[in-house]
Amino acid sequence: MTNSSDDRKDLAVSQDAHPILPDCKKILVSREEFLKLLGLSLSGLMGLLIVAPSAVFMLNYLFVPSRHPWIKIGSVDSFKEGETIDVHFDDPDALSWEGVTRRLSTWLRREKNNVFTAFAINCTHLGCPVRWEAGADLFLCPCHGGVYYSNGDVAAGPPPMPLHRYPVRIANGQVEIQMRPILTEG
Repeated sequence: MTNSSDDRKDLAVSQDAHPILPDCKKILVSREEFLKLLGLSLSGLMGLLIVAPSAVFMLNYLFVPSRHPWIKIGSVDSFKEGETIDVHFDDPDALSWEGVTRRLSTWLRREKNNVFTAFAINCTHLGCPVRWEAGADLFLCPCHGGVYYSNGDVAAGPPPMPLHRYPVRIANGQVEIQMRPILTEG
């Protein structure tokens, strides 16, 4: 009997010294701890999904240089002196899926000889499109009663500043304008 009890002691000592299976209490966590970890992980993922687009937008704004290309409007001879016309053109920065929204316009006035003025079509009050009334020599905003003189200065109504002007140049007999973003009061 002593032999078998000694064998058992040796077996127990060898199992304690080198356990075959890991301790489950050290590996497995309680249900409460698991749910806490799952909740924190999902909250972190949702926070990342919310913050990531804003961060990418800001990085794009900071590191991608903005370009303002010159856009050909037409030949110098196609515009009459003293006439203001609505000129349509395609946005050079438009994406292929933008469709008709890529179509932009400006009010172009040929003052004399090779002097041109390009006005934004948007009222400086709230951005409504203005129209040219040739008989009155005025730009009119139909929404809030804004009125501008032919040089773009405010004549009446709520607009806080004159119509925005785009830079204009003549290159190789073509009238070109440089589009830039504009801001309105609202």
